[in-house]
Amino acid sequence: MKKKMYALFALMVASNSVSAQSKLVEEQNEVQKPVVYQVFTRLFGNTNTTNKPWGSKAENGVGKFADFTPKALNEIKDLGVSHIWYTGVLHHAMAEDYTQFSISLDDPDVIKGRAGSPYAIKDYYSVNPDLANNPAKRIEEFEALIKRSHAAGLKVIIDIVPNHVARRYESIAKPKGVIGLGEKDDTSVTYSKFNDFYYIPGAAFSLPKFPEDYSPLGGDAHPLVDGKFDENPAKWTGNGSREAQPNFNDWYETVKVNYGVKPDGSYDFATLPSEYATKGYRDVVAFWQGKELPSSWHKMRDIAFYWLDKGVDGFRYDMAEMVPVEFWSYLNAHIKRKNPHATLIAEVYNPTLYRDYIHLGKMDYLYDKVGFYDTLKWIMQGKQSATTLMPVHHEVKDIAPHMLNFLENHDEQRIASPDFVGDMDKGKPAMVVSHLISQSPSLIYFGQEVGEPGAENAGFGSPTRTSIFDYVGVPQHQKWVNNGKFDGGLLSDQQKALREFYKTLLNLAKRDAIKQGSLIDITSELGEAKDKVIGFIRKSEYDTLLILANFGDKAQSVTLPYNVTPANLLRFAGNNKIQTNNKTTNFTLVPEGAVVVVVE
Repeated sequence: MKKKMYALFALMVASNSVSAQSKLVEEQNEVQKPVVYQVFTRLFGNTNTTNKPWGSKAENGVGKFADFTPKALNEIKDLGVSHIWYTGVLHHAMAEDYTQFSISLDDPDVIKGRAGSPYAIKDYYSVNPDLANNPAKRIEEFEALIKRSHAAGLKVIIDIVPNHVARRYESIAKPKGVIGLGEKDDTSVTYSKFNDFYYIPGAAFSLPKFPEDYSPLGGDAHPLVDGKFDENPAKWTGNGSREAQPNFNDWYETVKVNYGVKPDGSYDFATLPSEYATKGYRDVVAFWQGKELPSSWHKMRDIAFYWLDKGVDGFRYDMAEMVPVEFWSYLNAHIKRKNPHATLIAEVYNPTLYRDYIHLGKMDYLYDKVGFYDTLKWIMQGKQSATTLMPVHHEVKDIAPHMLNFLENHDEQRIASPDFVGDMDKGKPAMVVSHLISQSPSLIYFGQEVGEPGAENAGFGSPTRTSIFDYVGVPQHQKWVNNGKFDGGLLSDQQKALREFYKTLLNLAKRDAIKQGSLIDITSELGEAKDKVIGFIRKSEYDTLLILANFGDKAQSVTLPYNVTPANLLRFAGNNKIQTNNKTTNFTLVPEGAVVVVVE
């Protein structure tokens, strides 16, 4: 390493080489490593500030596809974003009455919240009518959003929820000739390879026993709220409960989809040989050709193809580990044959499954929650030493380019919420580490870049997470929206500085060292500061970066054997200090401070 260095930037906050398995992923990301902006579509453009608990759409407002204007999309792109994940697009169960559009009324007894869970899909071939200015033209309005997103240089991701669907799934929008999920099921048996659902013959479904402090819709009247739901025979519940009366903590609003896993856990389909871990998608497609497969496999493939044909560029798969890896090999290989550049992201929380779901299941990226996110959160909260992160990261060093890093998403607490760290700026050193430590994609959740705390009491659930179940405004994000101007005109100076931080940081995804560089762990060089400071180097053939991040509430001093002088600094902000002594450089990092230094 050459000794001459200059600072790319210093932020007031405060991997390993790509394997052969990662080559296609690397080729897809020539411009930058992926940065995914997750947006809860229903909430993004809502400017209503009422926020009445359990408030109706009329009372609390709702965002629309049309709110994603070219201005809004270009501002998102300029953050350094490559992909936009529109969460909650597919038509899911909700309490709103759309019967005038031939949509059946959903029963709030099996709906979570008033607006409904985006993961209780009612019609896989349609989109949420709440999101359209004209519900009769909702598909056309979403197609227009896809085109606007592409025009802004953003790839579009939507959810596929394979493990479960809404308790009353019925597709009125499916193409001619398509057989919907469950339409041909033999409900007299618990299981059949050709049934899409599991049944409890001879038993009718009963609602769970609700807690005393819970009532559907917060107690408001509705023609279908009567303490019962007609389902006979009862189906297995989405999380796997086989009881006709599931528990309130079960996913009682959903039913589990059958992928050929028998009630005893054995498989009713061929096992994919281990050598297919190193084979390409064409070989996997060929393997499944001619084999008798569960009905649901073909139906989910056709659903994915439908959205690819609409222009969607990829999918985020909900609770992928609850569906066998063989199904994923079948689905993803077919998707890649149709669109080799499709982006496939899976929610998997069991580390023992990671490699099978990547190599056999042909996933591009998996959530790195149980290891990386959880450890980083504990470090941010002062519950663990900073030295605990690198060992956890090294556990996935062989698949690091396939692990998706995040600090917020719709399932996790907001950084600025009191139950996380209670301060939006305390997320800065963690974001530096999360984004720069490997080739893995980075995900940020809308509002994260302006310090949204998720403090609203929306109705179903509790604060610290922005509600995905109810109609609600997102107050700090709304300041950036600024009544549809999308210029941040109502943000405080601190929030503007935070958003500028994210913009500067996320755009480093374009640097060669971050796209494809290897990781050099320098924890051993940090001395007494190692319990509070995370340090590493990212190095490629053309680019080398040194990264230091202080997670402590006091300044930390680090001396490294490199020579830096103030005259070499391209840019240096805030009160972080650098002092050089020819052979060494001392970095004084302010609390929650970080520096990123380019090495020549």
